[in-house]
Amino acid sequence: MSRSALIAAAVLATLMNGQDLHTSGKQIRADVQYLSSDEMAGRGVGTPGEKLATGYLASQLQKAGVSPGGENHTYLQKVPLIGSRLLPSASLSLSGTSGTASLALGKDYAGIPLSQQAENDFSAEAIFVGHGISAPELDWDDYKGVDVKGKVLVYFTNEPPSDDPKFFGGAALTYYGRWTYKFEEATRRGAIAALIIHTDATAGYGWGVVSSSPETEHPALKLKEGEPALEFAGWISADAGKKITAQTGKTLDELLALANTKSFRPIPLGVRVTGHFPVKLRAFESVNVVGRVPGSDSNLKSQTVLFTAHWDHLGVGAPVNGDAIYNGAQDNATGCAVVLEMARLWAALPEKPKRSAEFVFVTAEESGLLGSQYYGEHPETPAARIAADLNFDEFFPYGKTRDVFVTGAERTTLWPLVERDARRLSLKIAPDAEPGQGHYYRSDHFSLARVGIPAFSISQGADYIGKPAGYGERVLKEFNEKHYHQPSDEYREDWDFSGMEQIAEFGLTLGLDIANQPSLPTWNSGDEFLKAREATGVRATQ
Repeated sequence: MSRSALIAAAVLATLMNGQDLHTSGKQIRADVQYLSSDEMAGRGVGTPGEKLATGYLASQLQKAGVSPGGENHTYLQKVPLIGSRLLPSASLSLSGTSGTASLALGKDYAGIPLSQQAENDFSAEAIFVGHGISAPELDWDDYKGVDVKGKVLVYFTNEPPSDDPKFFGGAALTYYGRWTYKFEEATRRGAIAALIIHTDATAGYGWGVVSSSPETEHPALKLKEGEPALEFAGWISADAGKKITAQTGKTLDELLALANTKSFRPIPLGVRVTGHFPVKLRAFESVNVVGRVPGSDSNLKSQTVLFTAHWDHLGVGAPVNGDAIYNGAQDNATGCAVVLEMARLWAALPEKPKRSAEFVFVTAEESGLLGSQYYGEHPETPAARIAADLNFDEFFPYGKTRDVFVTGAERTTLWPLVERDARRLSLKIAPDAEPGQGHYYRSDHFSLARVGIPAFSISQGADYIGKPAGYGERVLKEFNEKHYHQPSDEYREDWDFSGMEQIAEFGLTLGLDIANQPSLPTWNSGDEFLKAREATGVRATQ
C-alpha cells in the first residue's frame, strides 16, 4: 500500500473511532446550507454578503486547525478591483453609405468598456477579422500583417472547424476560440473597440447569456498604470451583425465560411462605429481566502498542492417570481463545502504528507475568473513550487455516481496517477461530454494553468447509482435551463450529499498522492501550457 493510501486509511480510522461515518456529509450539508442562505444575499463581490461568506470560510479553516495562508499571517489575500456600470446615456451607432443606424443596448448589443475610465468616446472604422486568431504554431493568422490600431474589430467567436486534434484541438475548443482571447488579442494589437457577432451556432449558447441587464456592475482587476485596454468590448446580435457587414455583399454564413479558411484576409467594412460609453466606476477590494497545512518533508514542504473553489455568486439582481436573491447553492456553495471538508480532513491527518496543501477560495469567478487570475499572478507559493491545482466547481446533490470528470488531467504528467486513483475508488473517468464548448477554459483552474501550474477541475459524472439511464443528463439539462444563474439555485432539505462525500474522498486521495510524489508534475510534450511551466524552471524530469 502506498504512503498516501496509508494516510487515507488513517483518516478513515480516525472518523470511525467513535464518529459517524457520515459526519463529512452532514458537515458538507451544513456548509452549503449556510453559504447559500438568504443571509449571504447571493455572495455578491464587494457587498456585505462577501464579508459574511469569506468570514465564514476563514473561521471554518481556523476551527479545523488550518493555518492562515494569506497576507500578513491572515486568511485573506486582497484583490484590487474596479467595478464599471454603464450609464443610461450609453449609445452605439453605425454610419455608412446608407445612413446612420442606432443600436439598442440589450437588444442589439451588450458589453462594457474595459478602460476603467469614466468617459469612453470613439468613432472609428470597422474591420472584419474573421475569428481574430493569430496562432503561429498552427500557421494561422487572421490579421495578415494588417494594422488594426485604432480600429473597431468585428469577428466571430469560436475557431476554424477541424477533425484533426492537432489543429485547433479538432472537435475540442481551444483558448483561441474563447471570447476572452479575442478581446486580449484586440488589446495587444491596439484596437480601440471589439465587437463579436453573436450567433447561437458559433457561440454555443443563446443571446440571453451575454445580454445581461445594463445596470449590472462589471468588476475587473485594477489595471496597472499605462496598461492598455479596450474602450468597449462586447457582442452584437446576428441582426446587428448583418447591418455592420451589409456593404460586403455577403451573408453572415458566407463571412463565416471565409473566416474558416487559412487564406482569409481582413475586410474593411466601410462602416464607422461611434460609441459613447460613460460609466460609473467603483474602486474596491475583494478577497481570496487562503488556508495552509505545512508538509512534513524538510525539502518538499516548500512545495504545495492547491485545492480551489470560487466563493462568489451573483448577489441580488432582477427578481424572478418575486425572488431577487441569487443564492448560488450549487454554484458554488457546493464546491466550497467540498474543499472545506478536504481541508478539515487534511488538517486532521496524524501524519502529514511531504508537500504542503493550500485551500484557496477565490473571488469574482462569475466576473471572468478574476480572483483566480489574481492568485495565479500573485501566488502565496511561487508557481514553480506549486505541484498542481485541483478545482471544485458546482456539484449536483442527487447521490453517488459511477464516474467522474477530470477534463484536462490527460494533458498533464499526472494522468497515470489520476487513472489509478479513480480505479482505487471504483470510478470510471468519463470523457468530456461537450468538447466544443471549451469548458476547460471557463473555470478557475484555467487561471493557474496559464502560469504553468498543472490544473484541472474534478466534477461528478452523469452515471448516477440507483437512477435510471439518462438521469444525469436530464438533471443537468434541467439545472441549466431552470436554475443556473437564477434565484431558484437554492438549498433544499431533500438533497443527497453522498456524491459530494465521494468527490471529497477522490480529491483527497489524489491530492495526497500528488503531495507525496518524488518530482513536480508538468504538462505533456506539445501542450499549450508547457512553455509557461518551463518558464518557471520546472522540467519533466525534475
